[in-house]
Amino acid sequence: MATEEKKDKKKKEKITYIDDGRSFADMSNVSGGFGKFGPGTTSSFKDIWETYWSAVKMMFKPMLVVIGFLCVIFGIAALAFLIM
Repeated sequence: MATEEKKDKKKKEKITYIDDGRSFADMSNVSGGFGKFGPGTTSSFKDIWETYWSAVKMMFKPMLVVIGFLCVIFGIAALAFLIM
């Protein structure tokens, strides 16, 4: 049974990649995405502004925590170098 399965399987096509020395890929023939003048947002400036400020308000406390943590680490490092 195992020999029958091996005979029935087709060999996979081997993919050959050619390095032409370019540092970036040629994406000129890729379709899709937005063009230079693609469809923008239908939201008003007021909606965008409210969304921005709600995100800023949501991240204000975590930002203060991170800044406080960095200040504590810096203070410990400064004291360690002053004691030496």
